[in-house]
Amino acid sequence: MTENQSIVEVENLYFSHPGQERPVLRGITLSLQHGEIVLMTGPSGSGKSTLLTIVGGLRHARVGRVRVLGEDLVGSPATTLLKVRRQSGYIFQYHNLLESLTTVQNICLTLELDGSLGEETRHAMARKMLDGVGLSAHYDKYPHQLSGGQRQRVSIARALVGRPRLILADEPTASLDKKSGQECVELLKNLAQEQNTTILLVTHDYRILDMATRVVYMEDGVLQTEKPQ
Repeated sequence: MTENQSIVEVENLYFSHPGQERPVLRGITLSLQHGEIVLMTGPSGSGKSTLLTIVGGLRHARVGRVRVLGEDLVGSPATTLLKVRRQSGYIFQYHNLLESLTTVQNICLTLELDGSLGEETRHAMARKMLDGVGLSAHYDKYPHQLSGGQRQRVSIARALVGRPRLILADEPTASLDKKSGQECVELLKNLAQEQNTTILLVTHDYRILDMATRVVYMEDGVLQTEKPQ
């Protein structure tokens, strides 16, 4: 794909869970450009996380058009979904760090998808990313030895270490206090801008809306450009 093409193009997307008649997503259309930071808000259960997982290749849609990083995902084989997942970074509300691994080892797991990188190179890249998120003194710490804000910083480092073209974040500040949440979001924004990475972030946290290029609003499976008055 060329630089002027959209990173994400969703057109008239419908999605229903197996065995349920009522669609979770109803005619979704959304486009994300290079370097954009798009925040998606709306009530719980409105379909935000479902859309995020479809864009990330974690869930298969069959009605509509979803093109991510130059790949058509609707009706595509598992290999296409895997290709998109390998070019995307994920940040979750509860970090999803493996408790038995150190911070460096958790980050290295992402890099193991690239078979061309040796162990020494992976560890050097992981340490550099930890430096970038302010955790130089915590290379060998385990998740239970870190604060909530520090664990989310590790999660951000893990998502960005492979220099993904797309970051998908699902409520990354929900489990953090105001100060830690704002610090982590600002860090994510700065690092992503350095790499020209596009971000789609689901949030209920209205304290962070000013970080966005734009904000979209989801309710009852319908996506709008702004929250209704």
